[in-house]
Amino acid sequence: MLQGKKIIIGITGSIAAYKIPLLVRMLIKDGAEVRIIMTPVATHFVTPLTLSTLTNHPVVVESFDPAHGTWNSHVEMGQWADLMLFAPVTANTLGKMVSGIADNLVITAYLSAKCPVFLAPAMDMDMYLHPSTQRNLEVLQSYGNTIIEPQTGELASGLSGPGRMEEPEKIHKILKDYFSGKDSLLKKKILITAGPTREKIDPVRFLSNFSSGKMGFELAETAAEMGAEVLLIAGPTTLQTRGSSICRINVTTAEEMYHACINHAPGQDVIIMAAAVADYRVKEIHSVKIKKSKGNLALELEPTTDILKSLGAVKEKNQLLVGFALETDHELVNAQAKLKSKNLDLIVLNSLNDPGAGFGTETNKVSIIDDQGTIYPGQLKSKKAVAQDILAIVVKKLIDNQ
Repeated sequence: MLQGKKIIIGITGSIAAYKIPLLVRMLIKDGAEVRIIMTPVATHFVTPLTLSTLTNHPVVVESFDPAHGTWNSHVEMGQWADLMLFAPVTANTLGKMVSGIADNLVITAYLSAKCPVFLAPAMDMDMYLHPSTQRNLEVLQSYGNTIIEPQTGELASGLSGPGRMEEPEKIHKILKDYFSGKDSLLKKKILITAGPTREKIDPVRFLSNFSSGKMGFELAETAAEMGAEVLLIAGPTTLQTRGSSICRINVTTAEEMYHACINHAPGQDVIIMAAAVADYRVKEIHSVKIKKSKGNLALELEPTTDILKSLGAVKEKNQLLVGFALETDHELVNAQAKLKSKNLDLIVLNSLNDPGAGFGTETNKVSIIDDQGTIYPGQLKSKKAVAQDILAIVVKKLIDNQ
């Protein structure tokens, strides 16, 4: 999968830089063409001579090389690479990437990237857990970068905790998996729903839920990266789409989402219903604002249209229908019942009893259940990684159905 791939590795000033030569050897052994750029501080941890010997190419540290009178163009680097990996990435470099402080070649190359960018942070525990670092990671992820999460273990300071750069073998696998999955959904049409819906009570109030839409948006963007033609039907959310192959339809109510799904479902290869659709709406919407009074207020609610069940009833041959189940009790039993009653091929089970999972978080923990009863248990991961896991099983089901 790496044969002929052009990879730039940007190394910054962390002790974890000593691990990069091993990664370089593995990438080159698999046929990748590797170029190295470094910050000046990084050269104290691993020498340019070592890396140039392994890659058979000069290592670039400064934009201008006075010895040879040459200019190292960061723009050309951005156009040349199929992928940029920045590893290890220090807290200092993360901050510069967020703010666009282009005071070294590594940052200017990052800002010029026309390809996917992977970041492997490495720093001491307190630096990694600091709110500024966590915010920078969130912002960089929102820019479309893939974060290779650091591991928990022994650190250079002598402490033990999160912040240890992922091992070269795992980074190598992540890059291989990326290229192997890059075209696995090529020419496939995928409809994905995301976010909450809102059901009006009066001109200023509505019924809704805490969904941010992050899981659905990660699914849409990951599917687009894998070559799919994605239609994203999104409820009210502040999130923005990044993939150029994503067509977005914005809706507000459950009824609007129902009509959008029913109208666009025909011809889709995969439908993934990740939205948190309201189960009830107010039977009578007030045309003027309801005034506060001393007594209690009673609202009569009626069920909204069951979109998932409606799609299951009209599902086309070889069309995959994927649902989500967010549960608080009897999780597995409830999810399996929903899988069967809605005529689904897969259901993604969330439990609000799992810390770090559910609404409004950057992480998620899911179990995926298929229509044959197979259960794929998951671990707590970034929502990007969870999206990759879900789509990997979707690809497997598509292949099995051929």
